[in-house]
Amino acid sequence: MGTPPKHASALQEKEGIPHPSSANEASAKKIQERRRKPLSIRELAQELLQGNPMALSRGITLIESTAAKHQKDAKELIQTCLPHANASIRIGITGVPGVGKSTFIESFGTFLTNQGKKVAVLAVDPTSTLSKGSILGDKTRMEDLVKNPKAFIRPSASGESLGGVARKTREAMVLCEAAGYDVILIETVGVGQSETAVHSMTDFFLLLKLAGAGDELQGIKRGIMEMADAIVINKADGENVKAAKLAQAEFNRALHLYPEKESGWTPKTLTCSSLKNEGIQEVWELIETYVKGVKKNGYFQQKRNEQNQFWLKQTIEGQLKDQFYDNPKVQKALEQQLQLLSENKTTPFEAAEVLLSLTK
Repeated sequence: MGTPPKHASALQEKEGIPHPSSANEASAKKIQERRRKPLSIRELAQELLQGNPMALSRGITLIESTAAKHQKDAKELIQTCLPHANASIRIGITGVPGVGKSTFIESFGTFLTNQGKKVAVLAVDPTSTLSKGSILGDKTRMEDLVKNPKAFIRPSASGESLGGVARKTREAMVLCEAAGYDVILIETVGVGQSETAVHSMTDFFLLLKLAGAGDELQGIKRGIMEMADAIVINKADGENVKAAKLAQAEFNRALHLYPEKESGWTPKTLTCSSLKNEGIQEVWELIETYVKGVKKNGYFQQKRNEQNQFWLKQTIEGQLKDQFYDNPKVQKALEQQLQLLSENKTTPFEAAEVLLSLTK
């Protein structure tokens, strides 16, 4: 047998897809250069105010950084953006894990963008107390919304902040508003302490519920019910429709037992199916009715002023805590006190007194 011809080789290279035009090449090169090129804070602010989502993402990364230089730059960026903020409607969305928060937000966000609005989603993922890791999977759960040019989704790790709400979420809201987003949705980790923090930074607080999951009685817990401006029973489709209607009636009865809110608003209960996009429009119409009412009676601005005062105190407490633990004397004494605690030679209260006295 003779040697097979060269053209018979399975590794033969064939002509592929035509190379993109020079125009496309130039655009791709320009994007790569902008990604590599470090922007000044002034340039970053300018691009952010023009609604550039890449600049917004960079800005949020900057304010989330704990590096001293980044914190200084973040303050400058926030100060520049602050005069352009406060024009959005801030909506907090919470509910137990599995209630369908991400699916609801995708349906709700898509509905709003179809109405011509720009929507920012600040979703907080739980951080492991052991590995300190976080999945940050909200972008994978909101497949359609993440591709929507009028939407911006930013998952953040909750870290050790109050109730699982990312420490810099409030500053991130300022940047989103400056970038021109009309509606900001804040998704919490789940029912727990996070509700208090989210309620203190939003205009409207939405509680998602499930029918027939034992949630009806759980929902009557005073703390959560008092904070909710509306309850939405999700997954009201198929065989769940009857149970959802029954739960709606029960919640409405329970809500009437509570005293009138300072806002003058009586919370309502609605049903919806995020999967089938049913009831989503009614939820938005209810929020619009609420916002119109509280702006008219002055409560909207009053609540924002109270929120600013709350977050002033929270910021002071946070910085005092950081300064305390960053103190070299405290760090050294803390190790000693922890050792004494393990040997039962002191109590937590005595140890705290010793440590606190070091900063007086």
